[in-house]
Amino acid sequence: MKAILRSRLTPLIALALIMALVPMIAPTSFHLRVAALVWIFSLAALGLTILMGYAGQVSLGHAGFLGIGAYAVAIGPARFGLDPLLCLLLGAVLSGVIAWLVGRPILKLKGYYLAIATLGFGVIVALILHSETELTGGPDGMSVARITLFGWRVTGALNWYWVSAGALLIGALIALNIAASPTGRALRALHDSEVAAAGAGIDVSAKKLAAFVVAAVYAAVAGGLLAAMNGLITPEAASFSHSVEFVAMVIIGGLGSVFGTVLGAAFLVVLPQTLTAFQEYEQAVLGLLIMVFMIFLPQGIVPSLRALIEERLP
Repeated sequence: MKAILRSRLTPLIALALIMALVPMIAPTSFHLRVAALVWIFSLAALGLTILMGYAGQVSLGHAGFLGIGAYAVAIGPARFGLDPLLCLLLGAVLSGVIAWLVGRPILKLKGYYLAIATLGFGVIVALILHSETELTGGPDGMSVARITLFGWRVTGALNWYWVSAGALLIGALIALNIAASPTGRALRALHDSEVAAAGAGIDVSAKKLAAFVVAAVYAAVAGGLLAAMNGLITPEAASFSHSVEFVAMVIIGGLGSVFGTVLGAAFLVVLPQTLTAFQEYEQAVLGLLIMVFMIFLPQGIVPSLRALIEERLP
């Protein structure tokens, strides 16, 4: 049983089973749409899992890359007549290039200084999306063309559920493979101690930059899917509050845990929907629940529960 819990494929299999079951129990298309949002935000948060959970680098501007990917899907077809699916790929490439350019100087910083630098990047992206009205539509945002896959126009809650679920499964598989690769082991080494990692011959700067670029690509793909599913995108997608939410998803679920990231995303996407009965106290109740989780499950939900189960197993 312990071997099953520690298997690299266990979270992927569990996630696939959950994805197969949700459409069977979801009563309406609204619930399928919420589930699709969980998968999309999980995909974005997986990038932070690689950056924070594996490499130990903090980012408070992650939503900026999500905004870049989202607006690439919106601007490309509307302003340049490009195919939306091509723009989804171009948005991921653009985010990766920007992350490489931005990451080279700011990843030399550590701790609070790195957090503030990434926060500054996110603020700059949000300001550009707000102010460049002719290109981005300004605060009102802009409509997004539908994505077509091999002649199939992706519309409807169920179709977007499966598209987002498939994208998340691919992203989770890549993240798990990275964790098991020599690069993943190098990232975990510098997470524990950059000095020790450098002493072991690991190129610390290159590994941190690679993790930052991969995280940006994850966020950009998620942003493109979010924009295409909603059919509308606004600068709110790149807001600081969304960056904080992504960090919370990773920490609540468990740093470095792929399945924990998905669980953390589900917690922060689904729970607000169930707290609407509290009206003005909704945010206070949500904050209280997050505090409770952090106090009693400080390592995150999945790592803490796994440790508890392993202790009780013979």
